[in-house]
Amino acid sequence: MTAPRGPAWIENLAKHAPEIAQQIGAVEGTITRDGALSQKTKTLMMMLGDALLGHNDGVAALANRARSLGANDKEIAETVAMAYLMGGLPGLVTGGNAFRQ
Repeated sequence: MTAPRGPAWIENLAKHAPEIAQQIGAVEGTITRDGALSQKTKTLMMMLGDALLGHNDGVAALANRARSLGANDKEIAETVAMAYLMGGLPGLVTGGNAFRQ
């Protein structure tokens, strides 16, 4: 399986401000690497955050990244359910993008 592409905003930033994009990537890498929480768990947490913020494309991309780290559809569905619990119907609607093909 190939690694998921990064978001368009970071790719655009890399073209026009590569030093800033590199710094952002370094910070993200530091925060999301395995620690007390696994990289998979942290990715599911990011997906939940994007669901709560209404970022449809981010939810879909992060769900795919979580899958590449070993998450299954049950784990993703439980994360979407948490988005509903914490954000109500808007979190559930946006979270449904985790299953977008």
